[in-house]
Amino acid sequence: MAQQSPSPASTSGTGSAPSGAGLSGGLVAALASGGLLLVFMLQNRQDVTLKLLFWGFTWPLWLFTLVDALLGAIVWFGLGVLRRHRRRVARRAARQD
Repeated sequence: MAQQSPSPASTSGTGSAPSGAGLSGGLVAALASGGLLLVFMLQNRQDVTLKLLFWGFTWPLWLFTLVDALLGAIVWFGLGVLRRHRRRVARRAARQD
């Protein structure tokens, strides 16, 4: 049986933070996108008339933008859940074979 020596990072007494303690790229991108969305909504406060098939209604553009962003986030999250579920099912099937 081969033994591995401890890595230099774990033996040094520098007290460095774990690798997962910093801001991830996804979090930085989400915060930046949220900030840009907020600026866009604050700059576009006029009312707009929206027409879809036989429906027509007037909303403030900032509210329409917010609803669109929320619906997009729900779809994005839902697709991620489906992808993880498919991968989990495939892993279980591979283990049983």
